Amino acid sequence: MTEPKSDLRRYLQSVREAVLWKLDGLSEYDIRRPLTPTGTNLLGLVKHLAGVEAGYFGDTFGRPFPEALPFMADDAEPNADMWATAGESREDVVALYRRVWAHADATIEALPLDAVGEVPWWSEERRRPTLHLILVHVIAETNRHAGHADIVRELIDGAAGLRRDNDNLPRAEREWWDSYQARLERVAREAGQS
Repeated sequence: MTEPKSDLRRYLQSVREAVLWKLDGLSEYDIRRPLTPTGTNLLGLVKHLAGVEAGYFGDTFGRPFPEALPFMADDAEPNADMWATAGESREDVVALYRRVWAHADATIEALPLDAVGEVPWWSEERRRPTLHLILVHVIAETNRHAGHADIVRELIDGAAGLRRDNDNLPRAEREWWDSYQARLERVAREAGQS
């Protein structure tokens, strides 16, 4: 039987890697393309997640990430963490995310699951969570953004799936997927006419 902390770390690492996989093989343009009305883009999701982990596994437990993150500052423009500037390369953002992982992993390793932190941006009654709760929260948030990345990547070039080595999708040819999509469109139109 594995330890709960090991299980949580494994799930966190798995989804971190899934998010980065969504960048593989794409141009600088494609990883930055805003593909939703709110500007969701792949590199911005990675940058945002770096800020999430730096805050939750750093400041929350009195172990601040040692680098300044201007995009997370109180005076940063709205959504500054959700996109990369032209001067921030893919390598810069990915390297930052990996450094934040190392810092977060050190916090997770150093503290017991029942260690209490403080999240000043949470409501007063929720403000003092345990490391266990923060791990669950960050895994949930990272998975949520991995889902966004799944959709954005599929819109860019059709690449879909859970991981590079396991897409977790039915094995089918393009014709099957086209037929499937057309069938769903017909059903949606029929239901919409009811």
